[in-house]
Amino acid sequence: MAILTTSRRFTAKMAIMACIAIAARRGGRSFTASAFAISNRSASTANGIATKSLPFVGRTASMSTSASSITKLQTATVEEIEKIAVIEHPSYEIISKENVDEYGAYCTMYRHKKTGAELLSVVNDDDNKVFGITFRTPPDDSTGVPHILEHSVLCGSRKYRTKEPFVQLLQGSLQTFLNAFTYPDRTCYVLASQNEKDFKNLINVYADAVFHPRATSDPMVHAQEGWHLELEDKEEPLTYKGVVYNEMKGVYSSADSRLYRQAQRSLFPDNTYSVDSGGDPVNIPELSFEEFRDFHAKFYHPANSRIFFWGDDDVEERLSLMDEYLSEFEESPESKPGSVVEWQQKTFEEPAWEVHPYPVGGDQDETHMVQVNWLMNEKQFTPLEDITVGLLDHLLMGTGQSVLYKTVIESGLGTAITGGGLSDELLQATFGVGLKGVKPENTKDVEELLLKTLAKVAEDGFSDDEIASAMNTVEFRLREFNTGSYPKGLSFMLGAMANWIYDGDATEGLRFEKPLAELKAAIAENGSAIFTDFLKQYLVENQHRVTIEMKPSKTLEEEELEGEKSRLAAIKASLTDDEINEVIQKTAELKKLQASEDAPEDRATIPSLELADLKREVSEYPNEVSENENDSGVKVIRHEMQSTSGIAYVSFAIDTSDVDYDDLALLPVFTRIMTETGAGDLSDVELSQKIGTHTGGVGVGLMSTKLNADGVPIGQVNESNHLLTKLTIGGKATSDKTEELFSIFNLILTESNLDSKKKVIEMLKETKTRLESSIQGSGHSFANTRMKARYSVSGFISEKMGGLTYLDSVSAMLKEAEEDWDSVLAKLQKMRAAILNKSTCRSGMMLDITADAAVMETIKPSVDAFLGALPGDADGEKLADPYNTEHPWITKAKSEMTEMAPLKDEGFVVPTQVSYVGKGGRLYEEGEQIPGSTAVVSRYLRTGYLWDHVRVIGGAYGGFCTFNPMEGDGVFTYLSYRDPNLDKTLDVYDATADALLEAAEELEKNPDALATAIIGAVGDLDGALSAQQKGSKAFNRWILRQTPEERQEYRDQILNTKASDFKDFAMRLKQLKDPSVACVSSKAGFEAAAKAGK
Repeated sequence: MAILTTSRRFTAKMAIMACIAIAARRGGRSFTASAFAISNRSASTANGIATKSLPFVGRTASMSTSASSITKLQTATVEEIEKIAVIEHPSYEIISKENVDEYGAYCTMYRHKKTGAELLSVVNDDDNKVFGITFRTPPDDSTGVPHILEHSVLCGSRKYRTKEPFVQLLQGSLQTFLNAFTYPDRTCYVLASQNEKDFKNLINVYADAVFHPRATSDPMVHAQEGWHLELEDKEEPLTYKGVVYNEMKGVYSSADSRLYRQAQRSLFPDNTYSVDSGGDPVNIPELSFEEFRDFHAKFYHPANSRIFFWGDDDVEERLSLMDEYLSEFEESPESKPGSVVEWQQKTFEEPAWEVHPYPVGGDQDETHMVQVNWLMNEKQFTPLEDITVGLLDHLLMGTGQSVLYKTVIESGLGTAITGGGLSDELLQATFGVGLKGVKPENTKDVEELLLKTLAKVAEDGFSDDEIASAMNTVEFRLREFNTGSYPKGLSFMLGAMANWIYDGDATEGLRFEKPLAELKAAIAENGSAIFTDFLKQYLVENQHRVTIEMKPSKTLEEEELEGEKSRLAAIKASLTDDEINEVIQKTAELKKLQASEDAPEDRATIPSLELADLKREVSEYPNEVSENENDSGVKVIRHEMQSTSGIAYVSFAIDTSDVDYDDLALLPVFTRIMTETGAGDLSDVELSQKIGTHTGGVGVGLMSTKLNADGVPIGQVNESNHLLTKLTIGGKATSDKTEELFSIFNLILTESNLDSKKKVIEMLKETKTRLESSIQGSGHSFANTRMKARYSVSGFISEKMGGLTYLDSVSAMLKEAEEDWDSVLAKLQKMRAAILNKSTCRSGMMLDITADAAVMETIKPSVDAFLGALPGDADGEKLADPYNTEHPWITKAKSEMTEMAPLKDEGFVVPTQVSYVGKGGRLYEEGEQIPGSTAVVSRYLRTGYLWDHVRVIGGAYGGFCTFNPMEGDGVFTYLSYRDPNLDKTLDVYDATADALLEAAEELEKNPDALATAIIGAVGDLDGALSAQQKGSKAFNRWILRQTPEERQEYRDQILNTKASDFKDFAMRLKQLKDPSVACVSSKAGFEAAAKAGK
């Protein structure tokens, strides 16, 4: 579960990178949004890129009769396609039918005759089927009612009578995506699965949930998910509890989140965007159950819904399934007009400046944040304007070398960019950019710099090279249809929704060929005038602008906590004894309900798969290895796929084991230098433009993989003395551009400009700021990294290069770079010399290529030329075998572990209103073999006991555990996220073993429940993968020396899990070796835990 923020993308209405708001990005604006829960099994890619879905490419999974027909569409005529995709149904009328050629998707818009519900049916060959239902839900206040309702409707319904059918589905489904999220003006419920039976099960549960939720008749759901007064002893103070309440306390602990929310409220004073749909913690307790219930009645009518299907399932079955739910309702002419979002007019007579506080800790720098924000349009953009504003955004902010981004970050006025530019997910587009880490005396200078820079760009325009680079980048991504790790259908749906939710044409914004051609024609005729004219109209001459200044406060956290205590004390003082007793009684009733098991007859209502529905064989992917390609000394690994749409996905790895251990913290900086400071004769801007003009992107990263020595099987716990450490350069290009791609690889590897003092200092300041913000908002991740550093040397090295320790290292490196640059430069030069050691570097090089057969053949000359031009001696010395030789970093890391990562409990204080609670230890010891069944048990805990006791009863936004049987470290960790508790959560962790023993006894008697747990674990193995992701997976398997037989054995162990395996796991938890705690919380949180004896 997570709070969502908007993806920074070229334009949502073109469905570029419209996967979901939690997709990775450099930075961006927040739209108030939240997820009920996140589950996404599609593996992420090394470079965050995925292959384009060509129209009707063949599939590998089993198909229904209808789906079998769909695979023939690649050679079908339009008339033949329509016979499959356009179905007459007595309950619907057909509004439109068309093929969106850009995505090989045949779209039919239906309207349900009785209710007016709209249903977009998209037919293609994709077996990762997607269903979504979206309601327009604009709130009038900041009580968070749409957010709380989004959580609540999935807590039982008319047909599916358990307390949380969603969780039961999560436990035993093959879903590839299962989520719900709230925007400021709409609420989406989305799911995906490659299994047709599972897909229909999920749809039924979601449909019944949104239309007939238990939440509207049972106030206990509103109390649990939203808020309630809690009191167990009349002598104790009242407290607020509730999942959303605590989630939003975590959100409001983030300075970034406060900034973005203030910007949105200020730009939209007159419409629904002036309030927080996620809920302000101060206002959430104002929401009554009756208002909550009425909100559902008003907005969750079929007439106000947009229903979406994508994939290869049968169209008639889609329509009939939804008709079962829709036909129960009558028409509601007022529903759609009653949810219209009003346009915010540009009413500012002059720009505004607002100052708001944000919390900082006692040891944090008291710097300000400044962000300038514009409301851009008062009417809908045309498709040409849409793509123009998207490209303009890329020209201004798309890369670190884009003119506005570069000018602002290099100004020295702050330490990190805020805002990120264009945000167009809502009815009206906004643009915002600014800086964090601003000294008080420089706040006005930030606004002045931004305004002057934009005015200068509007006057000077953009060069042909800038436009060509941006255009290629945008067009490449459009044609590639990059959805990263998310289902393509989800991206398509969100792209359609950008117009559809506002009663516009659902597919207009997805068609990019015509507006792209129009834009190219305009550029050919008038150069950059189309961009500068747009820039002047919507930014430079636009007075509807507000600058938000966030001012640090070291007392704000305490003031807000005291304010909450005062409000609660006043409430308690106003209650009679009988009313206080009623609160105590309701608290007890809710806890009893939360702790109770669902009745067998209620659990029987939840649809489920059977073990027979599972694929028993492991999916294998192509992997061909050339140990010494062309006598170059370089290993080349190829993954030949059926189709990669003319694109080659390439990763080049260079060994880093000779880098001095004392300089490890500098390695992440070194990787950024390679693409951000220029190389050879190219400046940073010229290098960025070259990458954008000729490729689909180039990035540099680090790989550190724990290896097993000869004779050590996968899954056996070992000391992790063997590591494979590489610097990786990844990129993608069409087959005719791979020569340019490889030339860029070689250039940045050998000639990157290391002597870039100013740029490196900027990087370090930005990294420091980002880490501080991340610790505050994602404390569970840092707590987990910290705990793992105590138990294995590989974990310790990972923490050193990216955890809490790394923050200290960044601060030290920043000081050194400012005071003794020559010393830092010498380390960087020494690092490159070690990596490119002439006598050994070739033996540590690997070139990994994923492409189809035609691309592989086309790029062969480029590959040969690249290998021949690489630095180093092809016949040089061989590096030590990493599988059987201790890595050079290991010895020194071991000596540091005792001092820097001791086996002790630790707490890290940050300004926050919630806690992130971690506890871990050794579940398996050296030499023990970890069975695959542990994947089933740990997942069972994550979606069962910990969900119930940390989230549902405890009120945290998330409670889970981590354990990876294949990793071989034997370490188990508990974690919580945005948790109102600390000591009580540790008590929950300590009671896990006994709860699991009880569960083992129940599972012995209930084979169906055991099967459900197994199904969920198998689903985790079988995510939907793009061609590039398959190549990446095959490469990782090869690195780890996994055999097909070992993978199949692991899968078989999961499939054959028994109740006794749960008991064995519980006994190990009881005897957890070397347990330790790591928590991120506030000073008040730790004081309360200490008072409770923790």
